[in-house]
Amino acid sequence: MEDLTTEQKIAAAARKIFTQKGYAATKTRDIAEEAGINLALVNYYFGSKENLFKQVLKEKFEALFGLMMPVLSDRDISLDEKIRLLVKNYTKLLIENEELPIFVLNELRNNENIFNPILQQARTISQPTIDEQLQHNGFAISTPDFIMNIVSLTIFPFIAKPLFITSGMVKEEDFLQFIENREKLIPEWIFAILKQSQQ
Repeated sequence: MEDLTTEQKIAAAARKIFTQKGYAATKTRDIAEEAGINLALVNYYFGSKENLFKQVLKEKFEALFGLMMPVLSDRDISLDEKIRLLVKNYTKLLIENEELPIFVLNELRNNENIFNPILQQARTISQPTIDEQLQHNGFAISTPDFIMNIVSLTIFPFIAKPLFITSGMVKEEDFLQFIENREKLIPEWIFAILKQSQQ
């Protein structure tokens, strides 16, 4: 395996520290120590903590929402396949990055306009296809509701994991199985909602 460049080491350290502490509590020195490099190199490669944070945030946001656009905008993928693919892809991503939704939501609250270009592009490209497919199948549900149902049913358990574990509703050791069961059930729940809306 190739050694990471200094820039890659800094970016990897920043991902870890920003995710653990958030932007405000992170010091550039923390990132430098995590990367095992001189503090001056962080500024040399990225200019500022803010620039580095924007890069990390953009990567994380694209990981979370970037999965949707190619699937939603593809007219050759049926609604049925879209639902199954999105649930499967998001479940896999979130199992590997459980902290991702909380990180993105926390930082989105601090700078709500940071993702506007990505979201506007996604809506412009994807919405006409979903509108057309929903209408073609006679489903009287809006595209925002369709997408919100998939995203919320898939992502919310990861956001609420501490609540479920603390309350004893789900044991820590059973959480993965809980998520894998939901991965099978969520498409069926979405189909049931769509059928109820059928005109």
